[in-house]
Amino acid sequence: MGKKTFKLLHSIFAVERDLIVGGQAVMEGVMMRTPSAYAIACRRKDGSITTTAEVLPRWSDKYSWLKFPVLRGGATLIQSMALGVKALNFSAKVWEEDHEETQTEKVAAGELEPALATGTTDDLFTKAPAKVVLPEKTQSKGKKAASSASAVGSIAFALLFNVLLFIAAPLLLTNILFIALGWADAPLLTADASWWTTIKAYIWEIKPHSWLAFNLIDGIVRMIFFVTMILTMSWIKDIRRVFEYHGAEHKTVFTWEKGLALIPENAATQRRQHPRCGTSFLMVVMLIAIVLFSVIKFDAFWMNLVVRIALMPLVAGLSYEVIRYAAKKESGATFKIMTLPGLWLQNITTQEPDNEQLEVAIRALEESLKLEPETA
Repeated sequence: MGKKTFKLLHSIFAVERDLIVGGQAVMEGVMMRTPSAYAIACRRKDGSITTTAEVLPRWSDKYSWLKFPVLRGGATLIQSMALGVKALNFSAKVWEEDHEETQTEKVAAGELEPALATGTTDDLFTKAPAKVVLPEKTQSKGKKAASSASAVGSIAFALLFNVLLFIAAPLLLTNILFIALGWADAPLLTADASWWTTIKAYIWEIKPHSWLAFNLIDGIVRMIFFVTMILTMSWIKDIRRVFEYHGAEHKTVFTWEKGLALIPENAATQRRQHPRCGTSFLMVVMLIAIVLFSVIKFDAFWMNLVVRIALMPLVAGLSYEVIRYAAKKESGATFKIMTLPGLWLQNITTQEPDNEQLEVAIRALEESLKLEPETA
């Protein structure tokens, strides 16, 4: 985007603070989101950048109650999860296309043997790609149905995984730890109780001597799980590549918020750590959960588990407001401190990008801004 075009866009949208921009890193690319649209840009094997963009439904325009603080956070979170899955699917599709093209080139160059057709040992009878062209309407409907089903399945799996890893497991581990240390009442068992009965007794009831201490340790265990998962992922080469695009996304957002021209040279000088990042959001979620869960007490393990799951929309909504306000210059020290752990953790989840990665992030933002109405 040229400087003149950028100045025109920036004058249309007036003050950058009024147009909140966010995003997500994907495989060899970035998804950028503005209030009314989103765009995904991915770098292909040949060096070109492929994009897709779409206008977002304004739920708050249709349902006015979604404009209220806390409630808007839950709606934004759900929409962000759906967009995240869609962005990951798009980047995976681009990677698959490049991978198939690479395999074909290797076969043509004699570097790779062509695969034999199933059920034959004849070297001359190899697999040939078959392309089935469906009518345009049928193809479009099929793609949308498959995409929707894939998105719902991915979100359901992600929710289940997070519930088990970050709610159920810490709760179980903390209860067993408190009983072992004598900080909670041990279950009453007969001398001839079976091992299965013993296990159920130890995890079925939660009776700590201090419920506040129990929730504090439960929250710390949850944070340890999260940080350990991030650290483990950072050792994987492909994930580190995604973290570089994550850094490119943040630098591009900072460039836009400061009113600078969207060019790699300006973006390269910006910070990688952004207060509105999803990493900071998750850390704030864990802090607020410690406080909120300390007020609610049940002896039954399953009741504590159900309440924690049921209150997650409230926790997410409150966390969204904290993150949103902490990003403002006028926010107080308390809000800044609450986002500090997330900013520290971003030293891992974001890595320094190169100019090509910055170009991809900038392209994603440009494509999203093109769909933003002038009255945004």
